[in-house]
Amino acid sequence: MGTADLACASLRALCREKSLQVIAVVSQPDKPKGRDMKLQPTPVKELALAEGLAVLQPRRARDEDFIAQLRSLQPDLIVVAAYGQILPQSLLDIPRLGCLNVHTSLLPRYRGAAPIQWAILDGDAETGVTIMKMDAGLDTGPMVSTTRTAILAEDNAQTLHDRLAQLGGELLIKTIPDYAAGKLVPTPQPAEGATYARKISKEDGLIDWSQPARVLWNRVRGFTPWPGAYTHLKSDGATRLLKIWLAEVEPTRSGAPGEILHADKNGVVIACGEQALRVTQLQREGGRRMSAQEFLAGHLLAVGTRLGA
Repeated sequence: MGTADLACASLRALCREKSLQVIAVVSQPDKPKGRDMKLQPTPVKELALAEGLAVLQPRRARDEDFIAQLRSLQPDLIVVAAYGQILPQSLLDIPRLGCLNVHTSLLPRYRGAAPIQWAILDGDAETGVTIMKMDAGLDTGPMVSTTRTAILAEDNAQTLHDRLAQLGGELLIKTIPDYAAGKLVPTPQPAEGATYARKISKEDGLIDWSQPARVLWNRVRGFTPWPGAYTHLKSDGATRLLKIWLAEVEPTRSGAPGEILHADKNGVVIACGEQALRVTQLQREGGRRMSAQEFLAGHLLAVGTRLGA
């Protein structure tokens, strides 16, 4: 059971493992996208069809007809990754081995919808994947196995997503045989250290220049590629959105929050609540992503200009 691209690595790993048989794939319904609002399949559905697998797409996972259909398949195990709905107990009880969830954090830290983004936003040094036996709660089930990875300075939400997706698929294939044989006993999550990674909204990307530069550096990384970290630039009597794609902390500079302190081919230095941020890739509303050198060749960012709402 999966919907988002994150789940594809796990499905691909299951399909490649000769000792396992994938009897069906469950994904959320196709959704309209693009200018013509044409229905588009989910990434998991596209992969499943390419693998020649049957695909079920219930509107709600708790629909009685769907649960009856799933029960008729008599699965030994259900694997869930980035499905996007809370599963009812009646579904969790169907497979004799229960349901295993591939969750991209080191539980109990970052239960919820956006563990990858929040690990970067909070400045964590590492994160990982937890294979968890699901219960009716939100990522509260007992843990079966884990793997860890460092969060690198060059990581953003996309690169970390891709690495964790791959690690999750690899860990899943290593875990299932011993779990099915009873060699891995699920361990309850610790009572301490639980946090909730709420869903990210587009509005979260707005930069508050009064925050420290390191906090804003984490926001740029954590919100790339979506929703993007952005600010506003007043130019020619209009206020335009300015998206920041790549930046680094400039520890020796300071000024009024949001003030442009320096701008050249090496970056645009913007004062923060503490220190400053050197922006090296940015994008004006309606334009394309550019290096600072490319951007400054066509757009004036004068020293002393204040960015913000």
